[in-house]
Amino acid sequence: MRSEKKYVPPLFETKRARGLVFFRSFAVTLFVGICLILFYRVSNIPRDGEEGRWVWIGLLGAELWFGFYWVLTQALRWNQVHRLTFKDRLSQRYEKDLPRVDIFVCTADPVIEPPVMVMNTVLSVMAYDYPPEKLAIYLSDDAGSVLTFYALLEASRFAKQWLPYCKKFDGQPRSPAAYFVSKSPTGDGGGQSQTMDFTAIKNLYQEMADRIETATMLGRIPEEARLEHEGFSQWDSYSSKRDHDTILKILIDGEDPCSTDTDGSALPTLVYLAREKRPQHFHNFKAGAMNALIRVSSKISNGQIVLNLDCDMYSNDPLTVRDALCFFMDEEKSHDIAFVQFPQWFANVTKNDLYSSSLRVITNVEFHGTDGYGGPLYVGTGCFHRRDILCGREFSQDSKIEWKKHDDHRRQQSVHELEEETKTLASCTHEQNTKWGDEMGLKYGCPVEDVITGLSIQCKGWKSAYFNPERKAFLGLAPTTLPQVLVQHKRWSEGDFQILLSKYSPAWFAHGRISLGLQLGYCCYCFWAPNCLATLYYSIVPSLFLLKGISLFPQVSSPWFLPFAYVIFAKYIYSLVEFLWAGGTVLGWWNDQRIWLYKRTSSYLFATIDTVLKTLGFGDTAFVITDKVADEDVSQRYEKEMMEFGATSPMFEVLSTLAMLNLFCLVGAVKKVIVNDSIHRLHETMPLQILLCGVLVLVNLPLYQGLLLRKDRGRMPCSVTVKSSLVALLVCTTFSFL
Repeated sequence: MRSEKKYVPPLFETKRARGLVFFRSFAVTLFVGICLILFYRVSNIPRDGEEGRWVWIGLLGAELWFGFYWVLTQALRWNQVHRLTFKDRLSQRYEKDLPRVDIFVCTADPVIEPPVMVMNTVLSVMAYDYPPEKLAIYLSDDAGSVLTFYALLEASRFAKQWLPYCKKFDGQPRSPAAYFVSKSPTGDGGGQSQTMDFTAIKNLYQEMADRIETATMLGRIPEEARLEHEGFSQWDSYSSKRDHDTILKILIDGEDPCSTDTDGSALPTLVYLAREKRPQHFHNFKAGAMNALIRVSSKISNGQIVLNLDCDMYSNDPLTVRDALCFFMDEEKSHDIAFVQFPQWFANVTKNDLYSSSLRVITNVEFHGTDGYGGPLYVGTGCFHRRDILCGREFSQDSKIEWKKHDDHRRQQSVHELEEETKTLASCTHEQNTKWGDEMGLKYGCPVEDVITGLSIQCKGWKSAYFNPERKAFLGLAPTTLPQVLVQHKRWSEGDFQILLSKYSPAWFAHGRISLGLQLGYCCYCFWAPNCLATLYYSIVPSLFLLKGISLFPQVSSPWFLPFAYVIFAKYIYSLVEFLWAGGTVLGWWNDQRIWLYKRTSSYLFATIDTVLKTLGFGDTAFVITDKVADEDVSQRYEKEMMEFGATSPMFEVLSTLAMLNLFCLVGAVKKVIVNDSIHRLHETMPLQILLCGVLVLVNLPLYQGLLLRKDRGRMPCSVTVKSSLVALLVCTTFSFL
């Protein structure tokens, strides 16, 4: 008689989102409304020779696109799931057999990404609630800056006091800067002892931060520091950040019994890496840095799990590693999970999310939808990977790791010998004639290397998991000016559009390899950029025809008015409810609609143009780093939720011209109504055009303030105001006389 298999409680559970039946029923009604709108357009196309035929066909094309894209967005909502982990069960079963974890933090510019900020991220992950002998932190410095190395050296010393303090008082968050801002000496009720320790550790941190900031401001490190540590000698042959040898230094050796904190406890391994750079060798941006880290870490610590973080994305929960391991170490369900993606959250988002930086709906709704079809996208930060899969392991049903058999990493050579031996793995020529960047590591050839890497892993048969815990796992810095926001979205949308046109396109490369729902989800993001065309058409043409008094939509008395009215109001009411459910505010939703318009008419437009030019061979791939530094007056305006312009930009010229054009059209239409006393006729014949133009004017109120009313440094440049006003006035005047 065969014995029954003993039941083992799972380490994680997956639950289907509530309300899916109601949502699907609602989506069906909206789909019917969209079909009726398209039928109206097709059946009422003006005949050849009739006025407005091509304008009508253009509206049909725009509405076809909006309908198609709406279908794609429903795939992200159709099958939402939520995850729940059981860290206590993980500890009970695996505490002595937890795998090694390597953490990669990437930085590329000490000016845009201040070293003090980077060190807070490093210190936050060094203080994870995890066995320190199984934790290794690697800082990749693609600028090869001696200032960043100096800052890391200072952080390694401060960590000897900071880690014991966190353990003693369970300090959270474990980024020192965030901790000291959120806590007071007596805030936790820890008594006089904690108050004294708090003051002492805060003073130590402030002294460290002052030394780093002083060196950064002066552009050089103190001479005594250079003489004190031999690691600075590696900059003797340094020419520039684009021309230098590999710089590798193990600042804390976790395997050295002497590497302890002030309490005598072991410290995690800490490594600095600046891979070799030469002008004649293309370095593949962040993907190249990540692949160098994968190779270097395989020699030093060889953690089975790899976490990568942007340098501003500090850990907000010391138990995050254990959450991720619940997905990798479950006895029944983890054999096919390649990576676990956590959401991107930001610590500096304003109450009403002025620039919609939190991506609230994507984070709280859409990624849960992709998770229901086999896993979310890999977004480049806050993601835990299985090393073997990231390095190209093929999928098989028996791909489960026996964790107890893989913790055998022991080395014999000294730290210096290990450093010298490992440097070659980060050289410019190491990847030549290898599979790195193609079948191994992160993919090359695209600004959003993370997305194609995750997609290619999933196309092999692997799955991913999305975990959105109640306590945010990571917190970063969101852009604080509109130019930063628009440039960031241009980079994202351009990269996603390039994926659509590449050999890794989810439209054909992923067909049959991943589920249809996940394929549509990927396409939804890859089609971000082309959205600009239909949006621009709808933002210009109906307003111009309103100025001329020509109706492009059904009259109120027509039965065809109903599907238009239903789709418009139902869609936006649902959008508002969804945004509020995701934790937003009404004003936050309105800001989200504004940024939605700005992205589609500027960022996505230039992303589309650049992608087409690069596809035709007229441009090169570039990687733009988002500035993490803001002037004090910019920060003050941001906190007051005043939109920041302050610079001349082609994107601003487009946005300003569209805003002024709609304002002129609305004013011109109102003037005609007053002069001709035809307000009742206008309401009857063109209510949807009035609504559309009116909403476009209302949503642009902050832009009008920046163009015409504000006097501070964050206003729109006068040259943009004059140019956009003249162009909009010329277009309106010319169109009126046609």
